[in-house]
Amino acid sequence: MKVHVALNTPRFDESVRFYRTFLGLEPVKLKPGYAKFDVAEPGLNLTLNASNRIDSPAAGALNHLGIQVASTEAVREAAERLKAEGLATFEEENTDCCYALQDKVWVTDPNGYRWEVFVVKVGDTQPHLTAASPTAASSTAASSTDACCSSTCCHD
Repeated sequence: MKVHVALNTPRFDESVRFYRTFLGLEPVKLKPGYAKFDVAEPGLNLTLNASNRIDSPAAGALNHLGIQVASTEAVREAAERLKAEGLATFEEENTDCCYALQDKVWVTDPNGYRWEVFVVKVGDTQPHLTAASPTAASSTAASSTDACCSSTCCHD
C-alpha cells in the first residue's frame, strides 16, 4: 500500500524542478502537464498536474488523495467496504488516467476531499509521448491532460 497525493500546479515547470530537488529524485514519469514521483521511503506516489487556473483559489491546491494498492481485487474489496458503510462511490475499470491503465474507486470525505483507491495495471499507456523539456511540457499541458484523463482523474 502506498499513499498518493496529487497536486494542481499552474507553475508546472517550476514545480517539477522543486520536487526533483526537494525529494532528490527524478520523476518516474514525465509527460506534458504531468509528472509522477515514486518515493520509496516513506511510500508516496506524488503527482503534479498542470492547471490553467492561475487566478483561481484552487490554483496550486490539492487535486485529490489516494491509496495505491497491489491488485484489482483490493480495489473491489475497498469499494465493497465503502458501500457497506453507506458511502457514495464512483468506480472505474480499465480507465486510462494519468497515462496509466487503472482500476479505481472514488469516495469524497465530509470536507469535500476526493480519495481514490487504485491499482495501476499498465504503467505507461503512451510510452511514445515524452516531455522533451520542461518548457514543452508546460506549453502542451492543457491539451494533453484533457486528452489523457477523465474529469475524475488528475487535473481540474
